[in-house]
Amino acid sequence: MTAGDLPKGFRAGAAAANFKKAGRDDLGLVVSEFPCAVAGLFTQNAFRAAPVQVCREILRKGKPVRAVLANAGQANACTGGQGLDNCRTTQRMVAEKTGLAPEEILPLSTGVIGRQLPMDRWAAAVPELVNSLGARDAEGFARAFMTTDAFPKFAARDLDLGSGQVRLTVMAKGAGMICPDMATMLCVALTDAAVERRLWQAMFRRAVNKTFNRVSVDGDTSTNDTILGLANGASGISVGAEADIVLFEEALGEILGDVAYMLVKDGEGASKVIHIRVKGARNDADAELAARSVGHSQLVKTAIYGGDANWGRIVTAVGYSGAAFKPVDVSLALCGIERFSRGQPVNDDREEDLARLLKAVDIHVDITLGDGPGAYMFLASDLGHEYVSLNAEYRS
Repeated sequence: MTAGDLPKGFRAGAAAANFKKAGRDDLGLVVSEFPCAVAGLFTQNAFRAAPVQVCREILRKGKPVRAVLANAGQANACTGGQGLDNCRTTQRMVAEKTGLAPEEILPLSTGVIGRQLPMDRWAAAVPELVNSLGARDAEGFARAFMTTDAFPKFAARDLDLGSGQVRLTVMAKGAGMICPDMATMLCVALTDAAVERRLWQAMFRRAVNKTFNRVSVDGDTSTNDTILGLANGASGISVGAEADIVLFEEALGEILGDVAYMLVKDGEGASKVIHIRVKGARNDADAELAARSVGHSQLVKTAIYGGDANWGRIVTAVGYSGAAFKPVDVSLALCGIERFSRGQPVNDDREEDLARLLKAVDIHVDITLGDGPGAYMFLASDLGHEYVSLNAEYRS
């Protein structure tokens, strides 16, 4: 098996509906041969897109689902009653061609906010979409809902449990508006393991909180942020024994972490991934405040982009984070070189070494706030010229 292979019982398809750019797939569909237990987490933005509202309704009912339908081009957000009606119409269109019930199909959308779905193009593309089922792999499905992404984001791994092997495959999109709170960030995780719905949701929430909810490109939480997990049991292997639950959740966190890293690496105009580790805080909440403050600082992000070892910007961001600490207890290491300790700079003679180290893709920022038990890890992208260009011209 390759990273592009889907778990047993899943088929993927895609079609070029010409929603934004002619000649490229912008409509994707994944269908399971068997009913799936579904887990999901969604944006906390008050302006929730129509597909987010529909997905939440489906999950509240707690019934199995069979498919995920994703489009690029239009976010179908802030589109009122017509947007909701159009979203449900797309479910019915696919249901009629697949034999599924509309409520078995989870919709995802990404693109420009405020534009209605072009329903004539949907009607023309759905037959091709359904006919293509089985002709796309994980990469093909991921490509179908890319927007400003530079590359498709997907990963897979096989996991040996006590009673046999199962597979996890994750596909996502996102490069800008990235700071999920459960940007535009969409993600679908599939497994052929059998997992009880409430257990699946609990594992999923914990794994997402440790991965997707600890990344940021620009600090923006989208109207459409959605991450879905479908477990169809096609492998015949159940995740029920305590040892299997631990192994499965660990693997889920690892693969979601791999894909979350890809989101930051592909940040619009980004060239570096900043790994911010905070320890020694009074508690985890204070550590999180400090880490997010550094990761969201435009001054820190632009300095890292330019290869400028301006550690003062990092210390300043920690200082206004709201975390409780004594300044004299704080120390900071950049790329493994300590630059600040006990209220003053250290290793001033290492600037040339830092300039060389800052040319790497992965930049490590290690902050110690004291000797407390609190710790937090956060990933952020740098901020370069292309981010402004891409977003200034996004609707052009």
